[in-house]
Amino acid sequence: MTPGEASIAEVRTTLDPEFDVVLAPVSHPALGAIRIIDSLFAIGRSEAPFADYPHELLTRLSRRHARIFTEHGAVYVADLDSKNGTTVNGKSVRQTPSRVRAGDELCFGGELKYRVGVEPRARIVAAAQTAPHVALVLVPQRDDLGLQPIDVRAFPFLVSKTDEIFARYKDRYPHQVNYISRRHAHIFLKAGDLYVEDLGSTNGTFVDGKRLDETAHALSEGDVVAFGGDHFVYRVELQKEPEFEPTVTQMISTPPIDDFDADKTTFVGAAHSFLDIFCVDRALQREDEVNEAAQPAAEAAGRNGQTDRPTHANRAGSRMSRTQRRWRLLFGELTRAFAGDQRTTVPRTAWWGLAGVALLVVVAVAMYMRNASERELKNLLATGDYGQAIAVANDYLGRHPADEHIRALASEALLKAKVPGWLAALQAREFGRADALIAQMKALSQPNADAASLVGELRWVGDLERFFVGRGGVDAPIRIYADEDRINSLLKRWEDDAKSHQRALDRIASYAPEFVEPYALAMSHLRKLESDDSVYVAAIDRLNATIDTELGRDKPDALPAALDDYAQRYPRLAGLDRVREDLRQYMAVLNEATARRLVPLLALLRKVRFTTPPFQAHFRQLAATRLPSADVIARHDAASAAWQRGDGHAALTDLQAIPAGPWSDVLAAEQAHKKALFDQFSDLQKTRGTKDYDERLLSFYAGLDPAEDAWFVHAIQSDVAALRDKALSRAQDLLTRAQGLWRQYRANGAIGGTQRLESGISEGFRSQARLLTEAQTLAHQGMRIYTQLKADHASDWDQLVDDVDAEAELQRRSLEELRMVLEPALLKSKLALIGGNSGEARQSP
Repeated sequence: MTPGEASIAEVRTTLDPEFDVVLAPVSHPALGAIRIIDSLFAIGRSEAPFADYPHELLTRLSRRHARIFTEHGAVYVADLDSKNGTTVNGKSVRQTPSRVRAGDELCFGGELKYRVGVEPRARIVAAAQTAPHVALVLVPQRDDLGLQPIDVRAFPFLVSKTDEIFARYKDRYPHQVNYISRRHAHIFLKAGDLYVEDLGSTNGTFVDGKRLDETAHALSEGDVVAFGGDHFVYRVELQKEPEFEPTVTQMISTPPIDDFDADKTTFVGAAHSFLDIFCVDRALQREDEVNEAAQPAAEAAGRNGQTDRPTHANRAGSRMSRTQRRWRLLFGELTRAFAGDQRTTVPRTAWWGLAGVALLVVVAVAMYMRNASERELKNLLATGDYGQAIAVANDYLGRHPADEHIRALASEALLKAKVPGWLAALQAREFGRADALIAQMKALSQPNADAASLVGELRWVGDLERFFVGRGGVDAPIRIYADEDRINSLLKRWEDDAKSHQRALDRIASYAPEFVEPYALAMSHLRKLESDDSVYVAAIDRLNATIDTELGRDKPDALPAALDDYAQRYPRLAGLDRVREDLRQYMAVLNEATARRLVPLLALLRKVRFTTPPFQAHFRQLAATRLPSADVIARHDAASAAWQRGDGHAALTDLQAIPAGPWSDVLAAEQAHKKALFDQFSDLQKTRGTKDYDERLLSFYAGLDPAEDAWFVHAIQSDVAALRDKALSRAQDLLTRAQGLWRQYRANGAIGGTQRLESGISEGFRSQARLLTEAQTLAHQGMRIYTQLKADHASDWDQLVDDVDAEAELQRRSLEELRMVLEPALLKSKLALIGGNSGEARQSP
């Protein structure tokens, strides 16, 4: 594809920008944000708004420093060979434009740093974007040169000596064409107006005789522009864009020089790519020829609107180098020898001539034989016998694999034969059949690397279509932890060499016209994918970073607000409910682990299932560092099973046999508690029928957990039922005592930060911790009796239990946050004083 020429799909699809780029200053916040609404934005010390910055901030910024532009739904930055450079996230931008995403940090000259943001486009701006564009006609000012007018309908338009628009004059005006650089200048739209910008060309760009500096110049009706000197000089004519499309979208062929018609017009209906315009190749730039008379000639063109015939350039073009004269002399002697010129008397020259003729004959015969297969292939293609054409081509390539002409014909035959069926399968959403056809094409292209690469492009188009169909369309939600990897994979395959991929897809469309519309649709899908990558995939990356940060510092309670914010800002982001559920489970596990409540923690670990990657990773880390090991869990389960069946001796033995480790203190407290209950139960059986049996029974009953101590509850259930009224009175008494202790704790003032930070355990801390712990224990025992007897109780008791539990949890959490300040042994002792022995307080169901 000619540099700057739009692809087949580009002619048929347009991109309606969906977002603005916002540069938020990082190094100097007072400068204010920059909102970019045009497709091209200039960075330089003489450009707005930089020209208004304080002088000391502009010392490292070049006049023509960099350009930011949007293309295909993506944002790029190009450095224009600035003195102090441009970086993206600290990485230098060199000759090739660099992709920029939301959240990236741009730095110009090592001084001005900005954070890139992407925001929805305001309606008033979007409306301006859809306003009718102007069209440009460049009318030649020299009637004697045979130059054609240039009708430009698509922007940006690149002025380049390699473009056929100017290269067509190469044979007639070789030096004048070479005065134009490969990337000489470009004309682009900004806020509905046309601007011309010189791209650092060797011989300059002139408007009304004045050579342009690093700043773009607005074009007006009647302006005279000159490129590289006084030859390619044009008058600017502006007009509204017509309702119809031009019949010629790009100049295809070049008529002979003698047949030029000055009334003909070259239409340019395909925009160039900013990626090409700002991709600098310094080695190729040095090929330009210097036009020493460029400045005076262009000034004359601007003043007069027309130039005289060039003299210096034409004289230079008419000169002949010494090497050219020698070759012309040799060619003349050979010609005279074969023409029988009597003045040629050197026999050696004649013999050399005869040898040349013989060599030409041999080469001609070889070329004829070599082209036999090519002619046969062309005939088969013309008759539509693509299958036979594939067979003939593959047979020939098996013997001559490097023949490029045959490879191209073989590729054409393969695509004409298979693409229509593959497209039918794709449009019917029969992706299995489409994959089978791709596999067939891959097998048939084994001798032909050219065809194999084209088949790879078809596979990418199929994968792109399959992705959008699987999601439910282009506007379907982006599923977090499901779609971003596929988006990244599809874009990576395209971005590894976007220009080559586009040229390959253009070839496929030229071979198989049925592919044109699907190709255009694929390019539209690609742009949507690039937009989703810039906005939604970038948002997912930032959310993952936030989750990692908050979980890493044990602050998961900061995440609910962040998730709510993402749900509001990114309405097409789906799957946040999974994140919220994983967050709920993780917070529950972390709270029980921090409070070192082993029994409820183990109950949670049997139920939790994490489904999102960040929480899965952090749970694995938590399990490896702060949760009981698998061996401890298995041994504890065995002890619990023995306890549930009433085998207290086995349960206590199993608990005692668990190896020492981080949870040894909690296990020791549980063992002590179970031993106390087991001994109390044994003593209770011995006192049955005595006068204090009832009191001892109710005291024992109040200390049982209906789930953990179910066997013991069942063993005394009938005796307790006979004492129901007495048991309820007991519960009332326990709760009343808990209420008194709670009021005393509050009257003394809650445990404060100063007491928690003490280097020892003061009497004040110890006294308040005892009041809080006893209040919590008595409240839970009283409520447990009500629950076990299924009896009604006053709502005030529920509030009392909630208040005491909340305070105990607050004190434990506040102490845990001092883990880096307090000595480990001191922290452990203070925690043990709050909420029961080692924090293993029994809770009501």
